[in-house]
Amino acid sequence: MTEMPNHPQESNAADEMCELMLRIVLALVEDPGHVRVQAIAGLDSVVLQLSVASVDLGRVIGKQGRTARALRTVLGAASMKLRQRFTLDIVEEDPARVR
Repeated sequence: MTEMPNHPQESNAADEMCELMLRIVLALVEDPGHVRVQAIAGLDSVVLQLSVASVDLGRVIGKQGRTARALRTVLGAASMKLRQRFTLDIVEEDPARVR
């Protein structure tokens, strides 16, 4: 995967989706200081990499992955409007990289 290209439309769409995911996830977690969303452009889609603290990982994934599935559903619905494919990867923030 490569970094985000300098196309204004793609960049704007990725920024909007990052902001959407950030707002939703901040409402779910206990430690909002460790929430990060990064857009990584692929060949035919943009991957949103959501990073949260280890204590919040369960809150973001939910029981049997229901919360994560709901996040992906919202992302898919919003991406239809923008006519661009987005996927969501949820990762645990590396404690060594904490500010």
